[in-house]
Amino acid sequence: MDDDGPIPIEEIRQRAYDLWDRHHRPEGQEMRFWVLAERELRAERRTRRDGPASHSSQG
Repeated sequence: MDDDGPIPIEEIRQRAYDLWDRHHRPEGQEMRFWVLAERELRAERRTRRDGPASHSSQG
């Protein structure tokens, strides 16, 4: 479970709609875009919570 609590349904709905729209609105793909939206939002939360990865060490 996410430490930050559940992602609001409205936030998932909006992201799923945006993804569906960007992919030319394919029919019958509602669950695919819903799950993708949830994954993206969870990943964004993790990134915000954990901070940006410091992979670049330029000096």
